[in-house]
Amino acid sequence: MSKIPWEKVFSFSAMDVVKLLVTALVILFVTKIQVVNDRLSALLIALPFTSLIAMVWMNVEKQSSDRIANHSEGTFWFVLPTLPMFLILPWMLRSGWGFWPALGANCLITIGCFWLTVVILRHFGTDLMPK
Repeated sequence: MSKIPWEKVFSFSAMDVVKLLVTALVILFVTKIQVVNDRLSALLIALPFTSLIAMVWMNVEKQSSDRIANHSEGTFWFVLPTLPMFLILPWMLRSGWGFWPALGANCLITIGCFWLTVVILRHFGTDLMPK
């Protein structure tokens, strides 16, 4: 974590404001659709909007194809440990759990799944969290 250039992370430009507004509008649009049609909203959320937007911004910023490819591959591996949440959370809610305890439990489960994914993939030569 010490290799992260925090001064770059916390410096903002006019382009960052544009990226923030466009990204926020996509999320707002999908949540507005949810009020009318929860299945359509789920379909739109299932589309990798966040990743697609991030890769578009990476391309606009002239980042290398290799960085975009690494981002895409990392996203694939990190999506997998989130998938159980989409089955466990509805089960918990339908079993009488309150929203916040169920969400908290699912966050912990997802963290465990992330850790397990990182450990398993290291054994196969894919290091998602280089030291």
